[in-house]
Amino acid sequence: MDNRIAKELIEMARHDLEVREELLKEGKLSPGYNPDMERVHIKNATRLDEIINSIGYPTKSIVGEEASQAAWLIVQHAISLPVFMKKCYTLIAEAADQVSPQNFAYLHDRICYFEGRPQKFGTQFDSRGMYPVENKNEMIRLRKELQLNAHDEKSIVEFIPSVHKIDLHPDDEEFNLWRKQVGWV
Repeated sequence: MDNRIAKELIEMARHDLEVREELLKEGKLSPGYNPDMERVHIKNATRLDEIINSIGYPTKSIVGEEASQAAWLIVQHAISLPVFMKKCYTLIAEAADQVSPQNFAYLHDRICYFEGRPQKFGTQFDSRGMYPVENKNEMIRLRKELQLNAHDEKSIVEFIPSVHKIDLHPDDEEFNLWRKQVGWV
């Protein structure tokens, strides 16, 4: 196990959460993507990418459970870097037995959310409530399989092509402009 990298990853995730908490206390975390938070996310993701290029994706066997969780948090928060998030998604999929399957589900849905597609596992919410899912029954089955908490069935919004637009964020101009600028759409 690489203890030096493990400590670094844990510290990066800790710093991320500290900055988030401070911005939340100050009432500056939202609306929108706070520039201070974005800088932390980009810096952490850039360093994580260097680590990945050196040792591969930081799995449990390489850096331990806590540091692997920290790496996932860094990836999950790297929303300004879609290419990086998708790269990590592929690496996590390839290392399925060495990473948390729940983390894989969250990352899958997060990518779908930013691309404007329905999610699969029901992990993402926005100001409207639960972000729409591909298939309600499949989502319920997958959540049970992954031992994720069940949702109140009334809160589940299933994607219906005849009702929903292809991009599930059609009316959020500021968000859509940001998604274009960073490369999600």
